[in-house]
Amino acid sequence: MPFISKIQRQTDYSRFPSSHPIVIDNGGSYFRIGWAGEANPRVIFRNIVQRPRHKITGETVTIVGDHDLALLKYFDCTRSGPRSAFDSNVVYQFEIMEYILDFGFNRLGADGSQIDHPVLITECACNPVQSRSKMAELLFESYGVPSVAFGVDAAFSYKYNQQRGICDKDGLAVCSGFSTSHVIPFVNGEPVYEACCRTNVGGYHVTDYLKQLLSLKYPNHISRLTWEKVEDLKMEHCYIAPDYASEVRLFQKGAKEAEEKTRCWQLPWTPSPALEPPSEEEIARKAALKEKQGQRLREMAEAKRSSKINELENESKKLEFLLLQLRHVPENEVRSFLSKTGYVSKQEIESAFTKTTQSLRKYKGELENEEKADLSAAEKYTLINIPDNMLTPEQVKEKKRQLFLKTTSEGRQRAKQKRFEEDLERERQNKQDEEKRLENPELYLGQLRAKHRDLSEKVEQRKRLKTNGGHSNGNNVSGGVGRGERLNAAQRERMRLLTTAAFDRGKGEDTFGYKDEDWQLYKLMSKDTEDDDEGPDEDEAELARVSSRLRDIDPTFVSRSEAGPSETSHLRPLTKEDFQILLGVERFRCPEIIFNPNLIGIDQAGLDEMAGVSIRRLPAACQSLDERMTNSILMMGGNCLFPGMADRLEAGIRMIRPCGTPIRVMGASDPILDAWRGAAAYAAAMQFPQQTFSKVDYYEKGEDWLRQYQLRYTY
Repeated sequence: MPFISKIQRQTDYSRFPSSHPIVIDNGGSYFRIGWAGEANPRVIFRNIVQRPRHKITGETVTIVGDHDLALLKYFDCTRSGPRSAFDSNVVYQFEIMEYILDFGFNRLGADGSQIDHPVLITECACNPVQSRSKMAELLFESYGVPSVAFGVDAAFSYKYNQQRGICDKDGLAVCSGFSTSHVIPFVNGEPVYEACCRTNVGGYHVTDYLKQLLSLKYPNHISRLTWEKVEDLKMEHCYIAPDYASEVRLFQKGAKEAEEKTRCWQLPWTPSPALEPPSEEEIARKAALKEKQGQRLREMAEAKRSSKINELENESKKLEFLLLQLRHVPENEVRSFLSKTGYVSKQEIESAFTKTTQSLRKYKGELENEEKADLSAAEKYTLINIPDNMLTPEQVKEKKRQLFLKTTSEGRQRAKQKRFEEDLERERQNKQDEEKRLENPELYLGQLRAKHRDLSEKVEQRKRLKTNGGHSNGNNVSGGVGRGERLNAAQRERMRLLTTAAFDRGKGEDTFGYKDEDWQLYKLMSKDTEDDDEGPDEDEAELARVSSRLRDIDPTFVSRSEAGPSETSHLRPLTKEDFQILLGVERFRCPEIIFNPNLIGIDQAGLDEMAGVSIRRLPAACQSLDERMTNSILMMGGNCLFPGMADRLEAGIRMIRPCGTPIRVMGASDPILDAWRGAAAYAAAMQFPQQTFSKVDYYEKGEDWLRQYQLRYTY
């Protein structure tokens, strides 16, 4: 619509006399306002209101209709969503409606608060009297209009097309709008509202359903799937399937015809630079850097070891000096001497000296001396093989101590032997791997990488199974399972004991703990056996060995644990196909809710079934006209622009009507603007002033008169 200056709008407004009506098509999606008798409305805008805040000052402003993209530079429109005055095609938020009327009258050219022209405003079929009375109160009290007339938008559109010879006097008006769909029978040119049918499904639900499907299908591009863009995709690509079931089967088979019906929306994409393999100089530089870092770590470890040795030597000398001093201290002065040193007894000093000496030998690497000390200590186990009845109580205690020391020493020796055997086996495997690598380096590296990949997948799968208890949702993705299915055998046994104890002790007085067996049960329940049924993971150990081997022979190798989430997500470079949104089955699945609202959980009739319901609701005097009604079915509203709408509606009505019934479905000349044009033609007729509801009627008759008020559509 071309831009018209404010002065030009005011000039055009002043040219019309006060008796010339203003026509308003107050739709759920768009607001249209203009003068009676004209071919098109003067102003059209979205029937929404936003109240964003200024990014700097925080001041709130009111924006009516679609916000200008330039406003995003100054206002924050993300925290204030668009608000509508409608709820299922019925006006109930009159504060928002006042903002919209102010904007509409201002754009029409009215510069004052007083509107001296009669107003014809459209409403939905069977509009509640409360909404109609609030609208009349708003127009009379806030704007001071002299008179108001209310009419149904679908009726105006049907009468307008009837005058153009598109439909007959007897027929059905099928209106599928933004939030609702209506079917209104017409008998002799007049609507029969008591036989109309309504469903709360419209273009809003189609767009919302398409937005949900695309968001689930392409979660990485949710920010691109704005409401306005999805609305454009719906109007550009969606269609009504002649047979929904057969169309779905066509896409399930993946036939060539389905590929031809698939549409692609290409998002902006810039190809990433090609990744070249590292050169020999780069590999050598990384290897030198790695060696330098390793040398630095070794030097740091050696410095730390030297510092620790010096610290332990000083501590050992200090304790040895204390023991020497303690030998020359009289017996009665020992306690006072120890109080100055911080130790309690001579045994504590000796124990500390022994621990310090052992730590010092460990840091110096004196393993042979430690083994000799162990052997010399083993020779002192003289009481182990002597029966207890031949020993004194002090010797029995010493025997227990010797037995404990011997067991500990043997366990340590077994652990050393096991580590020694593991080291030998590891050296043997490394030697074999090195021989294989020297025979064929490329083949060996490929096999090692494949083995690493298989082991990684195996370990990840085991972790997923451990987390989910061996259950999945069929797509190798973690499924939602109960806590009991994620527990191992030991944990399930513990839960069983807890449940049994709660069931047995939960009746009457709580006596748990009075008996010895209760404490045995407590020990079983509190026993830490998380992984009793799970042995050591050999796959993880082998994976660690293979990873270490790959790091040694391949400087470019990076394991998953080292890469992190930011690098693993970009292992494969993004391509043009990653920035494409394909519309296949969504093209006809979303508009299908107009005929099958149960697809989105709305238990109401579809558009074709509504036509049969309206015909059955006709009064007895009009039942003989049912064949004439189906011979003139006029489609109107934004959803009638979907391709295949007329054929699908005709096929659906033919299935519920008797065989041989004449059925003719036609579309309105302009499904969007015919309602306003029909209202403008009606307001320009001579009998319109007699059909209005004046301010005097409002003050004298009030809401009761509005309840009985009904517009006659005879021109």
